[in-house]
Amino acid sequence: MPDGAAPVLAVRGLRTVFRTRGGEIHAVNDVSFHLERGELLGVVGESGSGKSVTMMSLIGLLPMPPAEIRAGTVMLGDQDLLRITPDALRDVRGAKVGFVFQDPMTSLNPVFNVGFQIAEPLRRHMGLTKAQAADRAVELLELVGIPDARKRLGDYPHQFSGGMRQRVMIAIALACDPDVLIADEPTTALDVTIQAQILELVKELRQKLGMAIIWITHDLGVIAGIADRVMVMYGGQVVEQAPVKDLFANPQHPYTRALLKTIPSLTGARADRLQVIEGQPPIMTAAPTACAFRDRCTHRFARCDAENPQRRSLDARPVGFGHDVACHWTPEAADA
Repeated sequence: MPDGAAPVLAVRGLRTVFRTRGGEIHAVNDVSFHLERGELLGVVGESGSGKSVTMMSLIGLLPMPPAEIRAGTVMLGDQDLLRITPDALRDVRGAKVGFVFQDPMTSLNPVFNVGFQIAEPLRRHMGLTKAQAADRAVELLELVGIPDARKRLGDYPHQFSGGMRQRVMIAIALACDPDVLIADEPTTALDVTIQAQILELVKELRQKLGMAIIWITHDLGVIAGIADRVMVMYGGQVVEQAPVKDLFANPQHPYTRALLKTIPSLTGARADRLQVIEGQPPIMTAAPTACAFRDRCTHRFARCDAENPQRRSLDARPVGFGHDVACHWTPEAADA
């Protein structure tokens, strides 16, 4: 580690496969990353790039079968989450790792009131009494900005707006003061005004609680405003990783550059035409032996068809701790 401190989460060589009637789908391919205490790591990429599957693999949220984790380590402190028992993993979920899903209406149980759903992890993981859990639930609802919190403990999910339901989901995820919060596109289903409120809430909670956050999204504008570091995924692999300012100022992978060009610009006398990335993301029916982005890449050359690029550092820091990229293309390669 650059500063000598151990990361709160360290993932190495993660591989996840889905077995289907039509064959295997290699959804996550040799993914490695780390998460510092108090850091917000943004994970970006198109739908199907492996973002959500990677994060669900970490804490056992994938149905097995058809999913199978073929390789890797997921170190949360001194625990390898891929090697512990199912009971121990259930204790980790909620207590040490909180998860906020994209659609709160399908994530919250419609037949239980929100007070019960917030209190459940408190009673399971922290051993609180019913009265203590209710008091803590009120504190959590107030923390996430829900007015008249005590009165609303008895309300059901359908009695809350979309933005309020997402706040309830965040309250549940924060209930046991987890070390890591994973948010899987939590603002995608919300309108722009509510999105801004949720993002501001996350910034405030991060300052108050100091927890580490993984924020999964396809919206680079969101990442620019909240992330410390960005991990770009494509074809189930990490193709570029960098501090957020470095990534926006100096993107190196052709896919990252293409993503940034798809962001609408309103500068100048008239807005530029919105750019798109031609083609479709690959369906990974085999472990990659060539560059997954080659069919859509303007820099493609012979090596791209013959060899899957490995991540290489672009600065003096080790891979994963500075700016690194998985791409064969360099200015020297272009000249050659």
